[in-house]
Parts: sequence; structure tokens; C-alpha cells
Amino acid sequence: MNDALSQPADSLSPAGDGALFRPAGDGALVVELAEVIDPAVNARIIALAGAVEAAAIPGVTEIVPTYRSLLLRYEPGVIRGAALESLLRDLLAGLPEGGGVWRRWTIPVVYGGAVGQDLDEMARMKGMTVQQVIALHASAEYRVFMVGFAPGFAYLGGLPQGLHTPRLSSPRQYVPAGGIGIGGQQASVNSVAGPSGWRFIGWTPVRVFDPARAEPFLLRAGDRLRFAPIDAGTGESLAAREAAGERIVRPEVSA
Repeated sequence: MNDALSQPADSLSPAGDGALFRPAGDGALVVELAEVIDPAVNARIIALAGAVEAAAIPGVTEIVPTYRSLLLRYEPGVIRGAALESLLRDLLAGLPEGGGVWRRWTIPVVYGGAVGQDLDEMARMKGMTVQQVIALHASAEYRVFMVGFAPGFAYLGGLPQGLHTPRLSSPRQYVPAGGIGIGGQQASVNSVAGPSGWRFIGWTPVRVFDPARAEPFLLRAGDRLRFAPIDAGTGESLAAREAAGERIVRPEVSA
């Protein structure tokens, strides 16, 4: 997936004061709200997704919020695209102002080590010490803009500019779940093991995706999170508790 923070659309105003509706085949509709990636635009997309879910529109089978757009899949035999667009325009007009209720997580991180194999190289690239990279990464509050690519994989905005780094020219074939990554202007927590071209500077024992949980995805679009450095021994202890079914992190809920 390309770096969404640097890939704007070409047909909307940056202010996000209008909406563009695009058909996506004969059973899906995309609503775009802006050209740019912006927390206020993203909050409006998330609010619209919630309004659609609450409305329980007959024929709508899937709701997928992204950075600045919303994809709706629907059954054409139940509802036509034009009728769905009309309903969406009404929902947009009635969205409340403000960000609504959101959650803040604190995610423990073991920086460096076997998973965080890019930490030393990143420090050299940035002209920093390893501790300076860790401190800068852990100083920010991140926003979950969207969940996708892999089950539970969260794209995070808010990465300090000093850590913006291009992805690897050749992706690695295997990165474990829990890897703490940097890709361009974005940060992430690896949800499942697999190939990746992101640069990884640490690992968390928190399982952001667990199909055995009642809610398999830990993070949702609109969540905030911070990273908290821990040592390797603490990480192993927390991983064992998580593997035993214990919830090792819980969110603060704010309005």
C-alpha cells in the first residue's frame, strides 16, 4: 500500500466542505470528503460510518472507513446506488460537530532487539543516539486513522517529523506480530506475522489482533495511543500473561 499521507485525491477541496460519491463496481459506493489527510476529516468519516451502522440501512453489507473516505458495499437488489447516495447525504448533513467519544491506549514497547532490528540504523540515519530515537518516538500521541491491509493492522498518524523515514527498498519476508514500525510519515503496530517493507524499531507484547477474543481487533479508527518503553524481561512477562488470556492493556475513554 502506498503512503496514504502523501497520496491525495484530485477532485475535492482541501477544506473537506463537500463530498464526492464514486461508484466502485455495481455493488459498492465510495464517499470522499477531502483531498488531504486530516484528523478532522478522519473524525467525520468515522462519525459517518457510525451513523450508517446505527441507521441499519437495508442492503448495506459492509462499512469500511479509511483516512478520508468511506466504502460501503451493498446488495443492488435491495438498494440502488442512487438511493444509498441520497441517504448518505442526509446522514452527512445531520452529523454532530465535535470528535465524540474516543479511547486512548498506552502500548508497552521493547525497543531494539531481534524485532526492532532497524533501531540502530535509524539512529545513524537521523544523527541521533538510540535513546534519542526512543525518546522521540515515545513522546508523541498517535491517532489511528484506519485499520486495514492485514487483520487489525492500524495506520497511525502523529509520527514526529524527525522520524519520517522511507520504507525499505526490499521488503523483508517475515516480521513477527507486535513489531513497532515506521513507514514514511506513518507509524504502526504489526498485527500479524508476515512480509513488510516498514522499518521496525521495537516490539510490543500486546496482541492488537486475536481471533479468540470477543473483539478480535484491539484498535479502532479514531483511537489515540502512546508508546511506553519497557525492558526485555518485562516484555516477556507481559507476553506470557497475554498468551494466558489476560488483558494487559485497557483504554482510557474520553469525550
